[in-house]
Amino acid sequence: MRRSGILMHITSLPGAYGVGTMGRSAYQFVDFLREAGQSYWQILPLTPTGYGDSPYQSCSTFAGNHYLIDLDILIGQGLLTPEDLQGIEWSWCDEKVDFGRQYNNRLNVLRKAYSRFWFGEDFDRFCNENSWWLSDFALFMALKGKFGGAPWYQWEDSLKFRNGDAMWNARQELKDEITFYCFVQYIFYKQWNDLRNYAHNNGVQIIGDVPIYVPYDSVEVWSSPEYFQLTEGLDPVAVAGCPPDAFSADGQLWGNPLYRWDVLAQDGYSWWLRRLGAAGNLYDVIRMDHFRGFEAYWSVPFHDTTARNGCWVKGPGMDFMNAVKNGLPHIAFIAEDLGFLTQEVLDLRDASGYPGMKILEFAFDSREPSEYLPHTYPQNSVCYTGTHDNMTMRQWFDTAAPDAIAYACEYMKLDEQEGLVWGVIRTAMSSVSDWAIIQMQDYLDLGGDARMNFPGKCDGTNWIWRAKDGVMTSELAQRIRKLTQLYGRLA
Repeated sequence: MRRSGILMHITSLPGAYGVGTMGRSAYQFVDFLREAGQSYWQILPLTPTGYGDSPYQSCSTFAGNHYLIDLDILIGQGLLTPEDLQGIEWSWCDEKVDFGRQYNNRLNVLRKAYSRFWFGEDFDRFCNENSWWLSDFALFMALKGKFGGAPWYQWEDSLKFRNGDAMWNARQELKDEITFYCFVQYIFYKQWNDLRNYAHNNGVQIIGDVPIYVPYDSVEVWSSPEYFQLTEGLDPVAVAGCPPDAFSADGQLWGNPLYRWDVLAQDGYSWWLRRLGAAGNLYDVIRMDHFRGFEAYWSVPFHDTTARNGCWVKGPGMDFMNAVKNGLPHIAFIAEDLGFLTQEVLDLRDASGYPGMKILEFAFDSREPSEYLPHTYPQNSVCYTGTHDNMTMRQWFDTAAPDAIAYACEYMKLDEQEGLVWGVIRTAMSSVSDWAIIQMQDYLDLGGDARMNFPGKCDGTNWIWRAKDGVMTSELAQRIRKLTQLYGRLA
């Protein structure tokens, strides 16, 4: 069934308090999607941001990002007052997220809401139903506070190795702080479920991401070290990354600990099924990040400073995919089949049956045959102009080689009257791919300042773009709807 959607993370929505939230602007965006005839809203991971402010480097694979909690909703519930928010500088620019100020201010404001919260059966039910992950998460965060934010592997040994008596004592000592973090998650999930229900009632489904790896300093590695390639002292043996390529002579050194797939396989990948099942409760469709890593992954010795000396190691392959398909048959997946692809990766994607990703921005860098050219697409695929890791289309036209631009214009019959970027959007919509997903930045024809992420950079410029208030107009929605209807994708 032909459908389309828009890629825009919640942090990029306009509004007060320095970051997009699950409040009024999110509901208005759902209204915009409905008016534009879109079936999907694609977002990035909802988990807390980590190193480099990245939602792909989260301390928890189950917790929600408290930056996304809407403060005006809490005012309406009597948990905050307008006076509580006076004098707080949330951002230096309405069109950029200042994650440092979010870090310094958000939890302090939520503590005020916590002080007014009336604990009842609904809160108790939430804690009981989610205790299998919430208990460790809340203790992890409370201990982080106690130790000044230090990573778990620098804590005293009794807590680093989760000694039973030390864990019990910590839960008693930090009981109120643990309850506070449970409260934060209760509020997050309440607001998210309300927003998701509103989206469903308006014919919009959510596509969300599950990163393939978790950081070393995460609840998951601390609580389940047996599933990761660690020494007896809980140091990583090897870490994840990408090999050197045309974009990076040293490759990319991500630093995430690698999985012990042999151990995970012994109980049918139950850890992964819990993880993906929880994501399925958040999203309607899951984009499986770094799909090629399930076929083979780049393993880098732990103490190396670049990814140059890594090597390919076989992943779990179809054995894992079958476990997912059998254990979670109700969840739809998209395979993020980008990066260094071999025939084995393509065979795994095809055997899984999951649609792969086709990026128009990749199609025209040379006149060599490319599987990103639309005439090569299979129907079971998702066509993107670009993703959050790529340039905006306007930036591509501003920086690409003249012969690449000429090739794109010839292939897609682009002209200035329609607009070059809108011509690329038209091409994506007209493709045979079952789904077409367009970045909001491309619908707004924005340049390099609106790029969401530049992989490998960590200079404070990633993940910070926000849309201006008022740019998602009814006129824009109608233009999108007309194109959507023309190519048979109308919801």
